[in-house]
Amino acid sequence: MNQKENSQKSKQDKIAQFDPSGVGDSNAGIYGLPFTTEEASVVLIPVPWEVTVSYSAGTASGPEAIKSASSQMDLYDPVIKDAWQIGIALEPIDPTWQETSTALRTQSAAYIQYLEGTNSTLSETQINDLLAQVTQKGKELLHWLKQKATDYLNKGQLVGVVGGDHSSPLGLLHALAEKHDEFGILQIDAHADLREAYEGFEYSHASIMYNALKLPQVKKLVQVGIRDSAESENELINQSNGRISTFFDSFLKDEMYDGKTWKKQCKKIIAQLPPKVYISFDIDGLDPKLCPGTGTPVPGGLEFEEAIYLIKALVKSGREIIGFDLCEVAPGNSDWNGNVGARLLYKLSNWMAVSNKLAQVTFE
Repeated sequence: MNQKENSQKSKQDKIAQFDPSGVGDSNAGIYGLPFTTEEASVVLIPVPWEVTVSYSAGTASGPEAIKSASSQMDLYDPVIKDAWQIGIALEPIDPTWQETSTALRTQSAAYIQYLEGTNSTLSETQINDLLAQVTQKGKELLHWLKQKATDYLNKGQLVGVVGGDHSSPLGLLHALAEKHDEFGILQIDAHADLREAYEGFEYSHASIMYNALKLPQVKKLVQVGIRDSAESENELINQSNGRISTFFDSFLKDEMYDGKTWKKQCKKIIAQLPPKVYISFDIDGLDPKLCPGTGTPVPGGLEFEEAIYLIKALVKSGREIIGFDLCEVAPGNSDWNGNVGARLLYKLSNWMAVSNKLAQVTFE
């Protein structure tokens, strides 16, 4: 047998031996599952990175918080048959990137304070050196993730990124752009993230969608739940000739209060998307009661089941989810953030697999 056949046999052997109703093993893989990255259909790449966050830090610890909470979850899904058998595996968290993030974050925080007028001890030379260093490391992170994701994609596996701040998944988008001629992005977020080099950082967390749109393969960006956006971002939206469609949270709520169902709203959102879709999920797109530790919480947002309904409706429409990221989960002061993040990650992984015909599901 070749390596792929060996991996599949190993996976099937583990499925036969695994008890999905047993006690979660925190020493096993994510969700207590027994699968390796070679055996998994869905591979999750953790990116513990938050150098440019401009409000509260902590998102670099998101992957670990999610992993820790995941073993306490039950694996049964009432819609997806034997969902746990899809095979999800999380790569080990790379300590090098986490250490680099921590070191650069300390310097960046001092620079951001300088911009806000609360710290004037930095010289122009120090600022220029810092911006150049952060840009260089951002490029290195992009290429590291792109290569890692490409290796899995070339083996026929599906890939999701677990951030980190929202700048984390850019390398995955670049990898997918080499594999697919065109695709759309469904962004669930409190923020538009369309700023050009926000605060001087080319790879800022607030610039992820601006940078993603540099890829010609990204034919459409559909934003859902936006509550905070700058004048420059709205100008970019208005001048995009329809390439960007933004469903502001206030507009969605107004329609809901006027009697329009979420089902109809989802249909309108999904109609804007092409057949292949990448989901970029900043957890602050949810109501902040569900993610109080996230870096920049904003009042409003989606309920958990509203977000899942949108993802299910996307799959039901026949569209293919080619990849995703879940970003901005921060541990905060409790296990709650990791708990919600782990459950959301499980749903994203499973529904991506369903859209790729890797699991059975019965729609009503």
